[in-house]
Amino acid sequence: MARTAGWLRRQTPGIVALVLMTTAFAVGKPGFASDDKKAELARAYAFTPVSIAMPGGAKQQTVRKVNQAYEHIDAWISSVGAGIAMNDLDMDGLPNDLCITDTRTDEVVVTPTPDERSGRYRPFALPTGGLPMNAAIAPMGCLPGDYNEDGRNDLLVYYWGRTPVLYLTRADATGLSAAAYRPVELVPGPSGSTYTGPQWNTNVATTADFDGDGHLDIFIGNYFPDSPVLDETVNGGVEMNDSLSSAVNGGEDHLFRWTGASGGTRPAASFQRVDDALPRNISKGWELGASSADLDGDQLPELFLNNDFGRDRLLHNRSTPGKFKFALVEAPTSAWVPKSKTLGHDSFKGMGSDFGDLNRDGILDMFVSNITTSFGIEESNHHFLSTAKDQADLRAKLLKGEAPWQDVSGAARTAWSGWGWDVKIDDFNNSGDLAIAQATGFIKGEVNRWSQLQELATANDGVLRNPRSWPIVKEGMDLAGTQTLAFFVKDGESAYTDVSPQLGLAVPVPTRGIATGDANGDGLLDLAVARQFDAPVFYQNKSPRAGAFLGLRLTHDTAGDGGAFPAAGSPVIGAQVTVTTPDGRRLIGRVDGGSGHSGRRSNDLHIGLGRDVTGPLQVHLQWRDRTGQIRRQDLQLTPGWHSLKLGAQAKEI
Repeated sequence: MARTAGWLRRQTPGIVALVLMTTAFAVGKPGFASDDKKAELARAYAFTPVSIAMPGGAKQQTVRKVNQAYEHIDAWISSVGAGIAMNDLDMDGLPNDLCITDTRTDEVVVTPTPDERSGRYRPFALPTGGLPMNAAIAPMGCLPGDYNEDGRNDLLVYYWGRTPVLYLTRADATGLSAAAYRPVELVPGPSGSTYTGPQWNTNVATTADFDGDGHLDIFIGNYFPDSPVLDETVNGGVEMNDSLSSAVNGGEDHLFRWTGASGGTRPAASFQRVDDALPRNISKGWELGASSADLDGDQLPELFLNNDFGRDRLLHNRSTPGKFKFALVEAPTSAWVPKSKTLGHDSFKGMGSDFGDLNRDGILDMFVSNITTSFGIEESNHHFLSTAKDQADLRAKLLKGEAPWQDVSGAARTAWSGWGWDVKIDDFNNSGDLAIAQATGFIKGEVNRWSQLQELATANDGVLRNPRSWPIVKEGMDLAGTQTLAFFVKDGESAYTDVSPQLGLAVPVPTRGIATGDANGDGLLDLAVARQFDAPVFYQNKSPRAGAFLGLRLTHDTAGDGGAFPAAGSPVIGAQVTVTTPDGRRLIGRVDGGSGHSGRRSNDLHIGLGRDVTGPLQVHLQWRDRTGQIRRQDLQLTPGWHSLKLGAQAKEI
């Protein structure tokens, strides 16, 4: 008996651990909706796929030429670059224009959304306009914004192999065409026909007024270190990540502060690169996603960086006009929560993110895409919900370095989807509940390479940096190649269900970027999706029995410079709105300056209200004017679209 008691005492820690693991599995194991339930949930939504018009004549490719050291993984190196943005580029009052980076041609294409007004102009590729280029350069994304503050939307294009280019809209343009843009360097460098400047390898960008001076700043997130990644004439001078979970040898990130601009027939914009804006151990991550939003209500947008092969980084903004200052904030660790599920300590492959008030408590939450492939690499998406009492409590915690968000992806049934990329959190049927649209998939081919990738995942970090340590992943090989778009909708109080198959969105082609916007002004957000080495697709929103909505087009109250091309006004990036419905619900929204991986939503602000709301609505606005002054105003607005000019006061037009 004594011998048995002694054995039990020795085994107590193991027994307790086993009981805890079994209990956690039983409690945490999610139940998934039945097919009948999915069909019922899907009936609240409907999307019609429509082809997007693209210019012809360009040479097609299915994989890129790469540095000879990368030749055995050329499909892996070629796995990014499909991007899409939806915005109002011709300034007709609707976000019915698309800017697409097409990996099949390595062109940046501007084209109208496919609807009854798609004949407004012909699709065209952006010209280089005499700026230096070379064969080892490829575009990776397109970010609309009014960079020279003349009231017209411009385009920022970023690349692998060079620094970004600003395409500024000319005041004398008589319509949207290649001739309407003047390309200028974001980073001035040597002139000439062949590019010889810094070899940045940029995968993400976002814009916001980071220092609170009233002007738009730019964040550039690089992936590979500055190197000839796409130069097939070179063998070497490149490297891979030095870890699968904590790599900090990637390309350096850069912040640019707006310093001046002009409009007219030769528009210009100048930005100063601030080299000490981010600590080096944060700046050298392998960025695939970045999002910006003011989380604590001080009109200084936070910056959320999503790193492949390492920790995601949430940076609390403590800047002052003319001076960037960010502080790293992290969620407290706990014995009950794995580090991999803890904000700031996670080791998953962050691909993209978005902000949205998922639990409707008045504080923005976060969704992060990771690799979540069963029998492949099954990490978990992150579905971070706020735990702060209110914005004042949130700000107090952020100032102490604490990030009060916790992951609930398991219980919410959003943990698993596939090899995740871009994500957009929006209300697509105006029900008052936010849905989550997510791009997934990696490389489409015939030869399955998951076992080789799993082998790499167990390798010692010491060998990863050398490209020769990586398994062969060439054209024709497959990794998550048949994964599809995910569309998570609310299923009860806190759980979600993916109904993409029921909606016809589950096309087995790898997707990368998702853009959202109300292209035809009917109050329903449409979807535009970029697909890797395949044609992009537009999904017209035809959701039945949609609820009411509040749509706001918020622009700065500043005079334009005249000219033939319309100057409808500069979007007030970062403006925040709180709507109080007649039944007392508080709904929040923001003007987004570009969040995610390679998809960009329009600068319009859209809030679904539910089917029983008729108005009037109490609307609280908060913004910075062009002088950097924070402004606040309460309005009463009816549901529907409204256009407001924001200066010292908000004025409806």
